Amino acid sequence: MKKIYFGDLVAKKGDIHIAKDRCKGCGFCVEYCPKEVLELSEEFNVKGYHPPHVKNEDDCLYCQLCETICPEFAIFVTLKNPPEEGEPIIKKEDAGEKGESRP
Repeated sequence: MKKIYFGDLVAKKGDIHIAKDRCKGCGFCVEYCPKEVLELSEEFNVKGYHPPHVKNEDDCLYCQLCETICPEFAIFVTLKNPPEEGEPIIKKEDAGEKGESRP
């Protein structure tokens, strides 16, 4: 059985942005984060809720689950160090032929 070649596949990392004034402190983002990047803060927002804050930003996988699950649209994630415009994600010379696998 041949192994599948993944080329120059790089793990994505995310930057988390929180609109603290929109948050209602439900904690869904904290509960469902697979890497425990977020936790509820001790501070109150203008609505009287505890918004999340980032405790381990370097562990963010850019899965965007927190963004997807937030009912108040109070959190979003951007790709950290995105590729330059026009820069291939996998170099053509490393891609191989269609349907080909590499050892």
